[in-house]
Amino acid sequence: MSRWARLLITVVASLVLSVAFHNFSFASIATIPTPTTTLTQTASPTVSVSSQPPSTPTQKAAPSPLPYDARLIDIRTVNNKIALDIRYATTNNFFKRKLYPVGRCVLRGAAAKILSQVQDDLAKRGLGLKVYDCYRPLSVQKQMWEIMPDPNYVADPAKGSRHNRGAAVDVTLVDRNGKELEMPSGFDDFTERAYRDYTGASSQAKKNRQLLEDAMKKYGFIPLATEWWHFDAPGWEKFTILDVPFGAIP
Repeated sequence: MSRWARLLITVVASLVLSVAFHNFSFASIATIPTPTTTLTQTASPTVSVSSQPPSTPTQKAAPSPLPYDARLIDIRTVNNKIALDIRYATTNNFFKRKLYPVGRCVLRGAAAKILSQVQDDLAKRGLGLKVYDCYRPLSVQKQMWEIMPDPNYVADPAKGSRHNRGAAVDVTLVDRNGKELEMPSGFDDFTERAYRDYTGASSQAKKNRQLLEDAMKKYGFIPLATEWWHFDAPGWEKFTILDVPFGAIP
């Protein structure tokens, strides 16, 4: 074989080997597995946000579940012509101490309505009512009993007073100018002068006492024998004893 023949064979062999190596490299690369990272999407907790602006809570007085006749009513909202001299809101009383934080006359609605009728009736004669006491919290009743434990004048808090039920009122008469009419005694006079059958008073005082009693009884109020100023509302026994502070009453 000549030198040129051997050279040609060598060149051809080199080319064959080169092509084979090239094909092998690409095939190997193509079959090498590529590591993959699997991303697992965990559901994130979601918060539902309202598209509406947050509401601002408003303070509203809850409507009373009681019928009007059983509610505690301020008498001035029923008849503002009735004069007030709430003695236990002052020191001008038998106990010489202020027992109420405010001077209000509060009664059950049923009692307030008929007291207003008494006032309107008296106004036709140029007269009117002045109130000394109305609803009285039971806690105040206990204070009074500690000072004056006499059931003739102060109800035993164990039983409760008609005042504690919002169904009693202490009143007197005034003229068209607001001046009190003469009575046999002053308010909270714990003597026999306060009795309805006391005969030692002046004829005018006894006449005025009877006038007040007649005006109140006309609309169903029941007079107390030992206090000319005290009257119970009809049906007082159906109302419960209360210890509601004045500040909690509308």
